[in-house]
Amino acid sequence: MPAMRSAEDIGMPFMKMHGLGNDFVVLDARADGIDVTPGLACALGDRHRGVGFDQLAVMSTGPRGLHLTFYNADGSLSAACGNATRCIARYVMQETAATSLDLTTDRGVLQAYDAGDGLTAVNMGHPQTDWADVPLAHETDTLSLPIDGAPVATGMGNPHCTFFVADAEAVDLAGFGAAHEHHPLFPERTNVQVAGLIGPDHLRMRVWERGVGITLASGSSSCATAVAAARRGLTGRKVRIDLDGGTLLIDWRDDGVWMTGPSMHVFSGHLTRSFMDAIA
Repeated sequence: MPAMRSAEDIGMPFMKMHGLGNDFVVLDARADGIDVTPGLACALGDRHRGVGFDQLAVMSTGPRGLHLTFYNADGSLSAACGNATRCIARYVMQETAATSLDLTTDRGVLQAYDAGDGLTAVNMGHPQTDWADVPLAHETDTLSLPIDGAPVATGMGNPHCTFFVADAEAVDLAGFGAAHEHHPLFPERTNVQVAGLIGPDHLRMRVWERGVGITLASGSSSCATAVAAARRGLTGRKVRIDLDGGTLLIDWRDDGVWMTGPSMHVFSGHLTRSFMDAIA
């Protein structure tokens, strides 16, 4: 098939990665600048006409070295994406033969290290528990929001609303998540989690991500849920969280919330020039 080997239509390179089924397209702009627009993010995120992803991650070089910028599937920006951060940290450590690295996001400076057995740990930073930092629309108790179900609000560089329920499987997440993403208490919208305690320091959680919808996993949501559970006294500060796509270990330490889990680089490819030219 000569067309598949033609260099004439080869355009922007990309990588496809996932962390527990939470999938990403990664663009590497460290050597060459890439003009990423909301239109490009939406086109790439379309699972029928593009590549498809939960988040788009752009690697660039900042004052502190590697910098990551994240876009949701609807083209909106997000300051944090835990699973993508872990996947890219793993990729760069393998690329450089390092066992640890520092990187930056709009969330700040994050540390990562090789945790062994194919796992990578990332410090997602300190949680934001004050209403103005989440942010919420007005002052209220973030440990018990004035919403049916009394959820907990937590900021992890992006806003989270965590509902503790008897059975996370029984919740109609599609309807529940969509109904709460745009709650007026969250001026920047919110990620929505439903979580249930299934054992000591062991939670079952399902996730609705703002600008995306239902996802198989979410690193920042897992961090927020672990913090919310510890603040509620449901668990200690080190928990196992079982998501639809697998398990993450979350440890809320004095220096931040550490997330440990697997990652996968699925394939690398090139966007065609014709695809790029068709983006409005």
